[in-house]
Amino acid sequence: MSRTSRPRRLAAGLAAAALACASLGALEANAAPLDDTAPGPLSNYVLNTKATPGHVRKVEDAVKQAGGTVLASYEQFGVVVAQSTNANFKADVRVGHNGREVQSVGSTRTAAVSEGPATGLSSTDETTATPVPDPREKDQWDMVQIKADQAHAVTDGSRRVLVGVNDSGVDDTHPDLAPNFDARDSVSCVKNGVPDTTVGAWRPTTSPHGTHVAGTIAAARNGVGIVGVAPGVRIASVKVVNDAGFIYPEYSICGIVWAAEHHMAVTNHSYFIDPFEFWCNDDGDQGAVQEAVRRAYAWATDEGTLSVAAAGNSNVDLANKTTDSGSPNDSTPVTRTLNAGCLDMPTELPGVITVASTTQARVKSSFSNFGLNKIDVAAPGSAILSTLPGGGYGTMSGTSMASPHVTGIAALMKSTHPWWGPRDIERALHKEADDTACPTTPDPRCTGTTANNAFFGDGIADALDAVQR
Repeated sequence: MSRTSRPRRLAAGLAAAALACASLGALEANAAPLDDTAPGPLSNYVLNTKATPGHVRKVEDAVKQAGGTVLASYEQFGVVVAQSTNANFKADVRVGHNGREVQSVGSTRTAAVSEGPATGLSSTDETTATPVPDPREKDQWDMVQIKADQAHAVTDGSRRVLVGVNDSGVDDTHPDLAPNFDARDSVSCVKNGVPDTTVGAWRPTTSPHGTHVAGTIAAARNGVGIVGVAPGVRIASVKVVNDAGFIYPEYSICGIVWAAEHHMAVTNHSYFIDPFEFWCNDDGDQGAVQEAVRRAYAWATDEGTLSVAAAGNSNVDLANKTTDSGSPNDSTPVTRTLNAGCLDMPTELPGVITVASTTQARVKSSFSNFGLNKIDVAAPGSAILSTLPGGGYGTMSGTSMASPHVTGIAALMKSTHPWWGPRDIERALHKEADDTACPTTPDPRCTGTTANNAFFGDGIADALDAVQR
């Protein structure tokens, strides 16, 4: 989600807290919190441990002993999400025998939790007909640029392929989205990162962003409005953006785990995880969060879910980060120096496809982040026509709009090669992208070669090649 449109901020520094524990030898395994200080603000945390049921259970016990509530546990990759008003929670949770199992613990936000206290642990065939244009398909220059219009002569995608729109919610009543919408596999994760399957919880409330993204991926070929990149696949809404436009770590973790558990072949992430545009691993809180999120996305990849993400709209060289003056965005931003360990998440995580934005003229969009060996591929992101809540249509700009084009292409690849896993699709996206050279008027920021450069990565994504292999 692009932070120009509030989701990417919408579409991806505090001093490190001392985590040293007191001597544990004289303390009982079931020790209570160390003091009786007044309650602090309601806060959420991630805790990392070894990925076994036994280690996770011990950390859950440590959370309770420190005055916290377990919100979610992920035995698959050793992460527990917790909530507490204990101002000393990070220190107290590491006390006693169970506390020794905590590898790292970090706050997920710098402001108090706004959604209130949680209650506890939660735990067909391809379309191959000759395409008939929809009324506004002629206005979709973006589909021509990535050759989706030609790809549709081969296939519109398979109903067996399910795509997750991890965003601000999707209007499933929109006539261009309803035919492809899967309500059974949709969810909201914006209540402390706990899955909410209440009917309609996954719909948008304050933002059109997710509905716009969904249309680019899979607006139906139905004689109405527009046509998506993969109009024959199914989509599910995985709501990870709250009403204020924030995407906290526990939301994103909940969303990617839900997607993998519900066998989504591809997920789109047009946002960066708040409240830091860049999470630095040399900061205690940020480092723990970075590790927890990394584990979640790595596990989802191993489970067969490919993640595609927007590169960001700050016109920043991701390969040469310098300073950040906009974080944390949920309290008071400070100017801080960045290093190579500071990542825009999820787009810079291993195995996530990072997508830059192009204009109709096939040049880098002015807002798009870039970076040699950081951008995987590029796709249209400036003035993209797509669906809006309430049955409407409109244009939006951002790398948030570029990413769903690649998500749709990945869905076409999965449709034509159902045995492919995430790494197979990733390799094909790189190989089949159209090489795009740096500007003819030299731009020192565009380093690299025609085959792989800082602005376009391996090139502009190609939907036709995706279905012809």
